[in-house]
Amino acid sequence: MLTQIENWFASRGWAPFGFQREVWQAYLDGDSGLIHASTGTGKTYAAWLGPLMEAAYEAAHEARAEGESNDDGKAPRLRVLWITPLRALAADTEKALREPLDALGLNWTLERRTGDTSSSVRARQKERLPTALITTPESLSLFLSQANSPQQFQNLRCVVVDEWHELMGTKRGVQTELCLARLRQWNPNLRTWGLSATMGNLDSAMAALMGWGEGGKGKGVSGESRVDHNSLTPLTHPTPLTPSTHQQPATQLRLIRGEQPKAIVVDSLIPAQIERFPWTGHLGLRMLEPVVRVLEDVSSALVFTNTRSQTEIWYQNILEMKPDWAGEIALHHGSLDRATRDWVENGLRHHTLHAVVCTSSLDLGVDFAPVDRVLQIGSPKGIARLMQRAGRSGHRPGATSRVTCVPTNAFELVEVAAARDAIQLGHIEGKTLLEKPLDVLAQHVVTIAAGTGFRPDDLFDEVRTAYAYRNLSEVEWQWVLDFVVRGGNALKAYPQYQRVVERDGLYKVEDVSIARMHRLSIGTIVSDAAIQVQFLKGARLGTIEESFVSRLKRGDKFVFAGRVLEFVMLHDNTALVRKASNNKGAVPSWQGSRMPLSTELCAAVRAKLEEARAGHYNGPEMEAVRPVLELQAQRSHIPAPDELLIERTKTRDGYHLFFFPFEGRAVHEGLSALFAYRLSRLLPITFTFAMNDYGFELLSADSLAFVTAEHIASLLRVEHLAEDILASLNSTEMARRQFREIARIAGLVLDGLPGKRKTSRQVQASSSLIFDVFAKYDPQNLLLHQANREVLERQLESSRLRRALERLLQCKIVLVDCKHPTPLAFPILVDGLREQLSSETLADRVKKMQVQFEKS
Repeated sequence: MLTQIENWFASRGWAPFGFQREVWQAYLDGDSGLIHASTGTGKTYAAWLGPLMEAAYEAAHEARAEGESNDDGKAPRLRVLWITPLRALAADTEKALREPLDALGLNWTLERRTGDTSSSVRARQKERLPTALITTPESLSLFLSQANSPQQFQNLRCVVVDEWHELMGTKRGVQTELCLARLRQWNPNLRTWGLSATMGNLDSAMAALMGWGEGGKGKGVSGESRVDHNSLTPLTHPTPLTPSTHQQPATQLRLIRGEQPKAIVVDSLIPAQIERFPWTGHLGLRMLEPVVRVLEDVSSALVFTNTRSQTEIWYQNILEMKPDWAGEIALHHGSLDRATRDWVENGLRHHTLHAVVCTSSLDLGVDFAPVDRVLQIGSPKGIARLMQRAGRSGHRPGATSRVTCVPTNAFELVEVAAARDAIQLGHIEGKTLLEKPLDVLAQHVVTIAAGTGFRPDDLFDEVRTAYAYRNLSEVEWQWVLDFVVRGGNALKAYPQYQRVVERDGLYKVEDVSIARMHRLSIGTIVSDAAIQVQFLKGARLGTIEESFVSRLKRGDKFVFAGRVLEFVMLHDNTALVRKASNNKGAVPSWQGSRMPLSTELCAAVRAKLEEARAGHYNGPEMEAVRPVLELQAQRSHIPAPDELLIERTKTRDGYHLFFFPFEGRAVHEGLSALFAYRLSRLLPITFTFAMNDYGFELLSADSLAFVTAEHIASLLRVEHLAEDILASLNSTEMARRQFREIARIAGLVLDGLPGKRKTSRQVQASSSLIFDVFAKYDPQNLLLHQANREVLERQLESSRLRRALERLLQCKIVLVDCKHPTPLAFPILVDGLREQLSSETLADRVKKMQVQFEKS
């Protein structure tokens, strides 16, 4: 069998890597593990070929497990489950897995099951699953809600979780953990393999993937290894796996790294002119011509942006500058119609597209052909993200990946230089794991009740083997049971919330309509309601968030799917449009457009500023931004990593305090509110805020001359931090909005039937009403506590904020009085003006300010 595989590799001009051989042997030895390797270096075949070898050895020895008899002529029942984070990846994954399967001639079936699967295939899979199934966490949960799920999964031997770094640390990742706990309950010796790239905290990744019970706790974890396949001894053939030997427990968990770190080149397009008072986005499309010149010199390219809005803008402007490229360039983001995205992905595979402007929707993928060049518009915001995107070029073993960054702000050049240093040092971000999200648990409990039913003690023990719930208490478990059975204290009078019924100790969903609505609502992805965009007499273009469409009037023009459209009307949750008569229109602004810098990239930026403070400007990016930083040093100060710089100044808008912790936008949002609250307790005063990734501003109509370094030091205390954060913000309203997601996942609010979906306003109104009922009549409701916790942890990143305060407590406070805002303060000042002025007026105002500050 090994010879067949080596021959198949050779037919494609490949040779198996040592780490791939190591994974195959580990799988055949009965082990589980995590494969950590760069994008495009062979993780997929490392995980896939072990199960194929096992099947081939068994076929050769005619030793099929009981229940897998093939005397009906059918392929074996489900043996391998492949979980992918995106259904868009499922087609690529199927193609990649099918090639060696067909070449080896195994009598296996391979299918997909996602939200895009046809009803006929779904019906067939409901009765009998294929030998290998590619699916998503949501579809896997849906399988578990069926009464015959134990029989469907009884022969399962291997689960592969692809792109684990994308799932862990999210509620979808927790949903996956719970599903794995159930599968391990049915198959105690189930082998689990995770595939991951570009992640720092591999120990946490392993713990979350393998669980906390028999699947993980107490098992030996082998040391990391990197194997030279040239010196590897031949793969030993294991003893044929009969039913009895297959049930032997796995010996250890394995962390196996790829052959070698992938070579990544990070460079930049340096602007011809650097303004000494830069502001966010001020370069923007001024870099269009250099970008087009790069695209002219390559055969294929991906142009990544951080937002869907930027994607639409850059696509339109590239096409306007190069109209002869029509049909050769495309755009790709998650709101486009599935058919459009398929067309773009096929264009990449078959080299028919010259360039694609895209978002993170193309960060992942199995079968995309490698492109010549990757460009990143704006700051990458994170080191792992930049590496992932770089990997789309040279997407094959041994090839060098290259990413060229295009700054939209002069200070982003510092971030590029910092990211390059961090990559060289191996300082990659990890993922923070979620702890006990009870909304996901409540949904899972109803899912199991809708399937086989459960006995509470058994399911409690099972759930606690999932890493996220390893600390779940008996009190919390009883609360969840009461919530799904009675609706909890506040909703016990309403039958629709009494979803699970207890009969002789067995808990089940007996109401067919409740089970049906639950299955339609399975999942943890919650966002603004998606409104379909469709031509009056033609095709669908994709979806836009309802919050944008709700502001449109008949005749308004907007840019979407690479076209300028005219809004006609909203009908049945569909925005009907026609082609606009001119080329100008608003660009939709989707949620999540302002990602903060990661902790690791913030630290790398502080290190680059320390070099500049010492007069060292290493690399083209730092040399280009040198005039800006020298002016900063001349008019104020460049802070050292162990200093907190505060600048105090006065403009016609009022009195400003600019703080520069360099901890990222999300932390600065919390710090600005916290500092304003604590200062107001010293002296009655009112502030407005503005912030970016480097610092934040407190603006007041009253003089801030009273603020001293001692006052600043008192603001940094970590005592009563959570209480002060919640008191400093409209925490009740923030929790109310966060509760919408929790209520939807926990099954308190339903989106409606297909074709009759509720609007986001209706869902928000329903969840707000339940929030108010809980707050008044059930204040100890654990979902209310979860909403407050998620506001702190997810929106305000309070853990990261606490670590930032602890660092700043050790810093020297440098308080500088400035005649005018400095280069570091200027972009924060401009961000504050954005809320008051249109883009045209803002640009004029900023230009006047730049001239004024240059002369001063």
